[in-house]
Amino acid sequence: MRFLALAAALCLLALFPPPAGRGAAGAPGVGLLRVDGVIGPANADYVVHGIARSARLGQQLVILKMDTPGGLDTAMREVIKAILTSPVPVVTWVAPGGARAASAGTYILYASHIAAMASGTNVGAATPVEVGIGKQSGADPSPMARKQVNDAAAYLRGLAQMRGRNADWAERAVREAVSLTAEEALKQKVIDIVAPDIPSLLAQLDGRPLTALGQARQLHTKGMAPDEYAPDWRTRLLAAITHPSVALILMMIGLYGLVFEFMNPGFVAPGVIGAICLLLALYALQLLPVNYAGLGLVLLGLMLMMAEAFLPSFGILGLGGIIAFVAGALMLIDTEVPGYGIPPALIGTLGVASALLLFGTARLALTARRRPVVSGAAALIGATARVESVARTGDREGWIRVDGELWQAASGQPLSPSQAVKIVGRKGLTLDVVPIDTPKED
Repeated sequence: MRFLALAAALCLLALFPPPAGRGAAGAPGVGLLRVDGVIGPANADYVVHGIARSARLGQQLVILKMDTPGGLDTAMREVIKAILTSPVPVVTWVAPGGARAASAGTYILYASHIAAMASGTNVGAATPVEVGIGKQSGADPSPMARKQVNDAAAYLRGLAQMRGRNADWAERAVREAVSLTAEEALKQKVIDIVAPDIPSLLAQLDGRPLTALGQARQLHTKGMAPDEYAPDWRTRLLAAITHPSVALILMMIGLYGLVFEFMNPGFVAPGVIGAICLLLALYALQLLPVNYAGLGLVLLGLMLMMAEAFLPSFGILGLGGIIAFVAGALMLIDTEVPGYGIPPALIGTLGVASALLLFGTARLALTARRRPVVSGAAALIGATARVESVARTGDREGWIRVDGELWQAASGQPLSPSQAVKIVGRKGLTLDVVPIDTPKED
């Protein structure tokens, strides 16, 4: 009974853990989130869930440790919305030394309740990257580019005014792509704190008053140990499948798997794997900035390459499919954000692999076509048999046995029992035969 009571108590502790990260005096804890790399759907989902978790635990602060070259506009705005609507203050800390908050990272830093950086880091270069088929380069930007820059400048200026930071420099970061070091950013009131590590950051935050969702509060963070929220399996899976290269590979596996299942009904495995991969690819693509013309070309290319295996086009369909696939893959992801392009080497590899698969399938089909027929009525032509019986000696009609079956046979020459004959034709249920040896005499 004692053992059962102890086991039950341990289960309850596992299901209902005590609040994490509280200080010696019982002050609410501090959460820690880490964002390394491009701001995309996975990072945005991780930050949103991390902030929500801190709110559920009643923590007094969330530290967002960030090092990013930028990211997707939709993912960035999702993170900023979570920060602006968070009941828990968010401190964005650009660290460690050598890290940066470029492009999308600058917007997130400006949106945070407290902006901090470590020495040796930089912030800025927030000019949006123009996307779309009508991209232009040169001294005279396109109207779409001007609209994007104006929108981004107003957005960042609004965030700066909300947090009482340098709005003029924010606009220059968008229009002129300027950058600042940590010390310069502190002097120009772009950030609030320069801290080399988390203990120093928490010590400088201690006693600082701030407001989150209209609620004034004072921080008590000195000497606290942050409670880090690590990415869960969902975030890791999302990070894997939302990589453009992985999404393209999943789409190819999915389509090929379904085609192989249709070619071999009942094999099951290709159909199951193909359906799962195709659904994962479609989910990933709807989270990414996809150029639908590129997506259409990729799908058209794959279908043409598959059609080559069924239609005698002498390679025209297959060659057109490879060209369409490569062109579509090059324009599939509609952004120039670092880390979100599909490497040309991967596209070339997939194109070559598809071509090898295509021509390998065609070669197997041609080899099978040249093989003689081994079953069915057509296999009777050219086969040999022996005469089982005739009505009377010298008749040109009788019965022969072929593969254990009795057939009626007719010949232009007299037939005799046990005579070997060769089948040369068929008329309905009667086989045309010619003798190939002389009849055996009793």
